[in-house]
Amino acid sequence: NTNIFNDDCGVGLRVMARCKGSPFSVCCYNFFPSPLFAELVPSIMSNMLNPDAIFSNNEMSLSDIEIYGFDYDYTLVFYSKHLHTLIFNAARDLLINEHRYPAEIRKYDYDPNFAIRGLHYDVHRALLMKIDAFHYIQLGTVYRGLSVVPDEEVIAMYDGSHVPLEQMSDFYGKSSQGNTMKQFMDIFSLPEMTLLSCVNEYFLKNNIDYEPVHLYKDVKDSIRDVHIKGIMYRAIEADIEKYICYAEQTRAVLAKLADHGKKMFLITNSPSSFVDKGMRFIVGKDWRDLFDVVIVQADKPNFFNDKRRPFRKVNERGVLLWDKIHKLQKGQIYKQGNLYEFLKLTGWRGSKVLYFGDHIYSDLADLTLKHGWRTGAIIPELRSEIKIMNTEKYIQTMTWLQTLTGLLEHMQVHRDPDSQMILEEWKKERKEMREMNRNFFNAQFGSLFRTDENPTYFLRRLSRFADIYMASLSCLLNYEPDYTFYPRRTPLQHELPGWSDQLCTGTFRIPFLQETVQVK
Repeated sequence: NTNIFNDDCGVGLRVMARCKGSPFSVCCYNFFPSPLFAELVPSIMSNMLNPDAIFSNNEMSLSDIEIYGFDYDYTLVFYSKHLHTLIFNAARDLLINEHRYPAEIRKYDYDPNFAIRGLHYDVHRALLMKIDAFHYIQLGTVYRGLSVVPDEEVIAMYDGSHVPLEQMSDFYGKSSQGNTMKQFMDIFSLPEMTLLSCVNEYFLKNNIDYEPVHLYKDVKDSIRDVHIKGIMYRAIEADIEKYICYAEQTRAVLAKLADHGKKMFLITNSPSSFVDKGMRFIVGKDWRDLFDVVIVQADKPNFFNDKRRPFRKVNERGVLLWDKIHKLQKGQIYKQGNLYEFLKLTGWRGSKVLYFGDHIYSDLADLTLKHGWRTGAIIPELRSEIKIMNTEKYIQTMTWLQTLTGLLEHMQVHRDPDSQMILEEWKKERKEMREMNRNFFNAQFGSLFRTDENPTYFLRRLSRFADIYMASLSCLLNYEPDYTFYPRRTPLQHELPGWSDQLCTGTFRIPFLQETVQVK
């Protein structure tokens, strides 16, 4: 049998099993020496991560960066929780009023705790799910409407849990050209995922026959219209203190860069008057003095690929001028344009440029792959996840989960019935611990960055397209302008032993059953 014990020295795991040769012989070993276990959790907690740190995927020195570029939404400006409720309610009303959906869907309110960024949506099956870096669905995170789909049903639908490459979304996360999966990478997509799930739930609960593809398109169009019809922009401008968070120290970051002689530019998809009012609120009426170039309604990611659209100057009243643009002047606002013309007019090329954005695809991918710019991803969820990871309860859970994994790996060679019974108990407990770990972050989908053991598809893209990432621009205030970011050397599977192996070797060595001491 196996049991967890707690003595004066701490917590440990005691395994009891019959030894060969005598029915009265018993093997007894504390698989995780209790004093060491008691010391391990405090040791980990003494080296907790800083939620305001900047993390590096690629070595980069700020001393090489001469020009800093920024997106606007969720990069220079952060929004309160009220904004997603506004988007959800406005899109829901558009579904009812313009797409003739049942008025009863108004009973569904926005739940900020339902979805996380980076999820995939199967357009044809109307399923929302989390997929890892290897295209495997994380079982237990597949939702039809607001209800989880049983694992066996998921496995039957997908012939396992793997999603083939040809079914995945395109480069920008869109479902197109016959692909059935749409990936939601934008922070603004959180209300879209929730609205999709709520309307699906209503149809399912009321036994209404519907076409999932039509529902997906109607919800997508309604969310889009909240933006392009100006519903969101007008609401924020009318009550700017309700929707915009002032505490991200944007002005301090920009002022620090300006004081060190750095050039700065802004490229955003948002309209001119909206950006102006927001920047006046968070930075001040002189905000344009800090930027060498300001470009609005850029239509990213097309801005980075379409060479045909020229820039247009916007005057103080927001009127578009017809002048041919020969130079991008400081203090002016420009609309549309394209990156190729931008590079020609500014000469800002290569690794001396660092651009920050929150959308890994439309903000960062083309810049790092095609143009050689350095990129910084703003991931607001990072701060809250690190705070959870720093809690003693989380550290204890993860320590025990890794211990169980190490035990399973090393003890699976024993095929006798007693050993197999113990192994099955450990597998069951490991599954329960994984579910507990997921619930630390989000009850439905877990962490933004991990499935059970593997990185998420979101993290895979983040690692590829962002040199550095952080919770907000305010993290830059903790670093000098010549600071060099060095990525941690994470051991490959064939290199140094992993963390769980350290529990089973050396100081924490867990012996095989044949190495235990026989007691008569």
